[in-house]
Amino acid sequence: LEMSKSNSCFGYPLSIFFIVVNEFCERFSYYGMKAILILYFKNFISWNDNLSTAIYHTFVALCYLTPILGALIADSWLGKFKTIVSLSIVYTIGQAVISISSINDLTDHNHDGTPDSLTTHVVLSMGLALIALGTGGIKPCVSAFGGDQFEEDQEKQRNRFFSIFYLAINAGSLLSTIITPMLRVQQCGIHSQQACYPLAFGVPAALMAVSLIVFVMGSSMYKKYQPQGNVMAKVVKCIGVSVSEALSQKGRNRNGPGVYDTHPWSKERIKSDEERLICQIKMVTKVMFLYIPLPMFWALFDQQGSRWTLQATTMNGKMGAIEIQPDQMQTVNAILIVIMVPIFDGVLYPLIAKCGLNFTSLKRMTTGMFLAAMAFVVASVVQMEIDVSCPLILQCPFLGGSLLSLPSLSCSLILPPSPNFLIKKKISKTNEFMTFDVDKLTSINISSAGSPATAVTQDFTPGQRHTLLVWAPNRYRVVNDSLNMKPEKGENGIRFVNTFNELISVTMSGKVYENITSYNASQYQFFTSGIKTFTLNSPEILPQCSRDFQSSYLGFGSAYTYVIQRKGCAEVKEFEDIPPNTVNMALQIPQYFLITCGEVVFSVTGLEFSYSQAPSNMKSVLQAGWLLTVAVRKVFVMLASILGILTPSKWAEYILFATLLLVVCVIFAIMARFYTYVNPAEVEAQFDEDEKKKNMEKSNPYAASGPDSQTQM
Repeated sequence: LEMSKSNSCFGYPLSIFFIVVNEFCERFSYYGMKAILILYFKNFISWNDNLSTAIYHTFVALCYLTPILGALIADSWLGKFKTIVSLSIVYTIGQAVISISSINDLTDHNHDGTPDSLTTHVVLSMGLALIALGTGGIKPCVSAFGGDQFEEDQEKQRNRFFSIFYLAINAGSLLSTIITPMLRVQQCGIHSQQACYPLAFGVPAALMAVSLIVFVMGSSMYKKYQPQGNVMAKVVKCIGVSVSEALSQKGRNRNGPGVYDTHPWSKERIKSDEERLICQIKMVTKVMFLYIPLPMFWALFDQQGSRWTLQATTMNGKMGAIEIQPDQMQTVNAILIVIMVPIFDGVLYPLIAKCGLNFTSLKRMTTGMFLAAMAFVVASVVQMEIDVSCPLILQCPFLGGSLLSLPSLSCSLILPPSPNFLIKKKISKTNEFMTFDVDKLTSINISSAGSPATAVTQDFTPGQRHTLLVWAPNRYRVVNDSLNMKPEKGENGIRFVNTFNELISVTMSGKVYENITSYNASQYQFFTSGIKTFTLNSPEILPQCSRDFQSSYLGFGSAYTYVIQRKGCAEVKEFEDIPPNTVNMALQIPQYFLITCGEVVFSVTGLEFSYSQAPSNMKSVLQAGWLLTVAVRKVFVMLASILGILTPSKWAEYILFATLLLVVCVIFAIMARFYTYVNPAEVEAQFDEDEKKKNMEKSNPYAASGPDSQTQM
């Protein structure tokens, strides 16, 4: 052990300040880079969606698998301090390489905006590999190294450190996911102005360099435990010898009893250092066995970025003067973490202790799983409210009917007869929809005063939504619509109908509808909420007429048709095809609150528990084991997804997830009931004391016999 200077602040080692700042900067660097990575693959490297997604998830998986490698290096070879410094250098180089790969002017040899694919791909792959090794390798070491800075009598301060450490993680990720996308949308470049990926990647790279510098600055203050040899090799050797002896014992017992009457791991059969190692292995394996059910928590926790975000797309994000996009709701978790960690650590836990309740680490983790399950119960209630507010026909693909939207001029529509009467509808409102079975659409007739009825001849496609455009009793067009469901991501679908005699082009918020033919409808394009401006471009529009228009306020999940008509100057009429979402996203806050509270008592406690129950030479290894529960969550996510497909509706799916987690929670509680807490420092101290006594006996055999023995000799 290398001792540091005895500096402290408010009862805490001053050295943890450098560790916490290091973690904040490193998490800013990682999450900032990760926030724009898939957009970089798609928009700059020009990979398709499938390849971009595959590379992205492969990279994230590597980031959660390399902690085992970093832990083994730290505990067996370099020690935590040198491992963190070495892999942080690798990490910083990786971030710099990614930033360099995004500099278009270095790879755009033809000045056409297309990077040199081979060079870019090689540099990008190198950068991602270095980052995966760096971020994963230091992940288990930093938290364990922070725990090493405390004395044995500072358990309270050490537990609070893990809360502060987790707070730094979430503060860094929150700020980076807000700031980095803002940097990306800036325009930069010499030959062409493009999204500024060099700046967006460069800032995280700079923060990683700052993280490394800050960590090294605290070097003289750290307590640095030296590694105790190749732990993994010793573990493998110990297990191999034990298995070999067990097999030998079994074979010899067949020939006769009593040949080997002691367990191969008993104290009588092994040396003191092997006995110590076996005890340490048992400590770790007991904890790792306890961790088997935990990935289910992380699997459901991941639903914030998938199912909960999809749920938000069917809701309204307008909250007073604030407007929240569906994918921004995920920041609620990070904001609540920053708020709830100090409340739990400074208020709730002390209050529970004063009430005389023994709220142990495993009880906290069980409580966290229960709170997460309750979050999905609340999500189910919210989903029921959404289902009531939104017509079923707009949520599901059509299985046997065709939907007719009626934006047209004033005439009457005579529809096929029902069993008892004719349906005669005057087309005056265009926000009404009628659904028909395809086999009943035998005839549709259009009529107007003084004109004969006109039969609509059209083969309607099952499952397809159609729009009937009528501009005269005998002139119509049936348009096959591309929008059969509510728009994704809470966006709004907008299309234009041209009633001019010539082509019209429309530009709306940077998106162009090119060459809309006469008496026809454009395809839908999609926009976020707010008021949008659009410009008409047609030779028919008189010079003195305005070409600029504004939409009404676009909410979330709606669709509109804008009919361009000529009445003197151009006139645009807005018709609502699909109504906007009405259930407010604020209703998701309770479920985010519950799962965040669950995360605080589960994840922060898990970090502290992993450290406190690990022997001195396996602190990083057990931290890596804790991170492994996060890494293998994808298996449970796949299981949950398969089971979710079998549920009849989304609210039932959420109830299923809650039930699964409650079952796992009960299993974990039973396992925890039989777990015996240990103090690794006391156990190792006892081994040291026994070894000391044995050495004294060897050096002075009379010491153990007492004074009478010496007299007899």
